[in-house]
Amino acid sequence: MTSPPDPGAHPDPEQPRPVPPAPPQFGSGLPGLEQADEPWQRLDGPSAPAPAPGPHGSWRTEGLIFAGVLMVCQGILTALQGIAGIVGDPFYEDVTDYTYRISLTGWGVIHLVLGVAVAATGAGILGRARWARLPGLLFAALSLVAQFLFLPYQPVWSIIVIALDVFIIWALAASPGGLRRG
Repeated sequence: MTSPPDPGAHPDPEQPRPVPPAPPQFGSGLPGLEQADEPWQRLDGPSAPAPAPGPHGSWRTEGLIFAGVLMVCQGILTALQGIAGIVGDPFYEDVTDYTYRISLTGWGVIHLVLGVAVAATGAGILGRARWARLPGLLFAALSLVAQFLFLPYQPVWSIIVIALDVFIIWALAASPGGLRRG
């Protein structure tokens, strides 16, 4: 016994099924409502102000991430710089006529402690810890001052680190969310 024909079946299985028409697009067929490149724009003028950039697309947020990476790298390098100063590496020359003269071991301890603090705070920035922004500003400012005072020992490196510290301070201060506690 044969089964009754399916009412939704195509009468001739060898013929392709017809494709239903596509749903109309936004503004299609209506004059003046054609869509421009961005979804919030129309060719006849803006329908609303452009949306604010999202938290993952803001260049300031990306600057904050970059600042965190720089802080971790700079902290590690500053700690290594401090270890070299503590063990008396011959890479550093003794500067005799300098107003802010501190022994090389003293500079080594300062750089080691500051480097560890900067790296730990940078890791907090990368972990999106809001508590890390204020200490990050403090440690970047201290690093800037320490590198300024260390200029006679390593002038080129100190100037590079000072420039990076200025960027880190800007990125932490200008980041979305500001310096709210939390």
